[in-house]
Amino acid sequence: MKKNTIISTIAGVVTGAVTSSMLVYKKQKKVIDRKTEYQAKMKEFYELLVAWLALKQENKSLSDYFIKNNYKTVAIYGMKELGERLLNELQGSEIEIKYIIDRNADGIYADLDVFTPDDELEDVDVVVVTAIHYFDEIEAEMSDKMSCPIISLEDVIYAV
Repeated sequence: MKKNTIISTIAGVVTGAVTSSMLVYKKQKKVIDRKTEYQAKMKEFYELLVAWLALKQENKSLSDYFIKNNYKTVAIYGMKELGERLLNELQGSEIEIKYIIDRNADGIYADLDVFTPDDELEDVDVVVVTAIHYFDEIEAEMSDKMSCPIISLEDVIYAV
């Protein structure tokens, strides 16, 4: 009897240790995955800003891309840093920014109408997604709602 009790106790301790180790591993993996995702996002952000700065130094404007592609009315998807910069660059140009789309529409203060992706959206010539890291998901979400092209800010910057 004592031998079975000792074996059962050891088995319980080992099972508990393995289970605890697996839980700790899963938690650490989530943290590592989030940090890796964030690093990838920041690398894309950095590379895009460097390319945009190079355009500015060459006295090129993003409005050239829209004019060349006959996009006169634009909606900007995403109003964080890149969205604000795009809005600023296009203001005063031939390009009309009709509205902004952002999941956090209530937290955006702008001189333009701000909508969520779920709202009814007016037709525009093109939607520019400034949340470049999430472009594929946003494009998939918006393509059912919009009949116009949905492009990434990357597409604009690297085509100018």
